[in-house]
Amino acid sequence: MTKQQRKILVVDDDPSQRRLLGGFVESLGFSVEEAASAEDALEAINRDVPEMVLLDVRLPGISGIDAVPEIRKIAGDLPVLLITAYADLHEAVSAMKGGADDYLTKPVDLDELGAAVADAIGPADKPTETIDKATPELPEGFICESAAMQHVVETAAVVAPSDVPVLILGESGTGKEVVAGLIHRWSPRADGPMVTANCAGLPESLIESELFGHTKGAFTGAETDRQGLFRAADGGTLFLDEIGELPIHLQPKLLRALESGRITPVGSDMPVDVNTRLIAATNRDLGQAVSDGQFRDDLYYRINVIELIVPPLCDRRADILPLAKRFAAEFAGTPVRLSPQAMHCLLAYTWSGNVRELRNAVQRACLLCRGDVIMPEHLPKKIAAPASQPDSADAVDASRLSQVERATILATLEECGGNRTQTAKKLGISRRALIYKLRAIEAE
Repeated sequence: MTKQQRKILVVDDDPSQRRLLGGFVESLGFSVEEAASAEDALEAINRDVPEMVLLDVRLPGISGIDAVPEIRKIAGDLPVLLITAYADLHEAVSAMKGGADDYLTKPVDLDELGAAVADAIGPADKPTETIDKATPELPEGFICESAAMQHVVETAAVVAPSDVPVLILGESGTGKEVVAGLIHRWSPRADGPMVTANCAGLPESLIESELFGHTKGAFTGAETDRQGLFRAADGGTLFLDEIGELPIHLQPKLLRALESGRITPVGSDMPVDVNTRLIAATNRDLGQAVSDGQFRDDLYYRINVIELIVPPLCDRRADILPLAKRFAAEFAGTPVRLSPQAMHCLLAYTWSGNVRELRNAVQRACLLCRGDVIMPEHLPKKIAAPASQPDSADAVDASRLSQVERATILATLEECGGNRTQTAKKLGISRRALIYKLRAIEAE
């Protein structure tokens, strides 16, 4: 058996979770066998011992913890990684005493899972001709230059084929809805609708009707039947932004809808079947909200099967200039470019408002720009402030270049078509200093 055929057994009673974990395992270069119960897993191990077992703790019949000693009777040294939705210390201790090699909690961190697999059985042999690691095609205009954003995209590609709920975390304005749209686009539900709603923007008195629909006459003003967001997204994806703002008295009904695949419209006693995938997002700490009694723990674990964190713009500076250029092309009626000084301002700014703030700043600059070049004076004053500070680039040790300075130099060099003399002139430093800094960048 070659390394690329090494098999990992994934055991979970949730088909969507099996597909998710199986897809990730295959992306690592292993083959996958699935089992829906511990009993099925034991039969599979008896037939053909895999390289490793990913075993859910809460299973119908024999639990994952009780299955570990049985696995040890069949294959004493078979690596077993237990996965559970509840971070319970006693379960973890029991699992390790029972012979489990490791223990992860849901939401499963895919990087952590990959590291656990590599620690247990080593990396798979993944010849480039047989294993394609490329993500699906990105939509036009989607910016993904930074390593942080590339990681988000790679994770989205792994979770997209599954139906498991996804919780997207991130500050306001980072683009959580854009990432949700990417997951929908790459999923088998792509031909179905993607329906979006902001829980914070829905009137509390009407949010149940908005989500689950209502019948005519269910309450004052209900003059016609309303299908609601879940039925509108049937066969597709429902994206609920600011899920942390959902009133706590409605959270049990959302939980039942996710677990049963059925909703009951307001004013009706007849449940309706729905086939809707949920992607939720929030900028709140839901774990803290659970501790504070503001969010149900059972709903939290149900929607947080996979947690995807969209980083703030200050942590993905390689995306700033490409995003700015894209927005400039969108807002300007004629071709517009960014001056090196303006690029420096954009890169030096903290962007507490993230991508939304950048978009607004570029839109303003395009309106104020009378020529074809955006200058610092076209930007909001708080963003243009770095341009008024003295340039001490010649005095700074190039071996300690900041991310901002490095990005500014490379962006200006690109703007000047690789001409170093012109680049140095635009940056306001000597050509010798520029060459010294470029050598430092190349040595990084």
